[in-house]
Amino acid sequence: MEATASAHKHGVPIEDMQHALRHHLQAFPQDERGFKMFVGPSTTGELLEIGVVTRDDQARIVHAMPARTKFRLRT
Repeated sequence: MEATASAHKHGVPIEDMQHALRHHLQAFPQDERGFKMFVGPSTTGELLEIGVVTRDDQARIVHAMPARTKFRLRT
């Protein structure tokens, strides 16, 4: 899955983004426009939040960072 420039803002490697998506623990729809937040582990086990936008059957990672408390508490 492609990651946009904004997904790299917090320095999360693409391998960790993809791992967190493949092994996500929870998924939270954020709006009706196709934005969903996933929470899953990096390759080292750190919980990450990964934001994905799906439009026209194409998904792109637009956000990635260590999971904030509000997402950690929901897993």
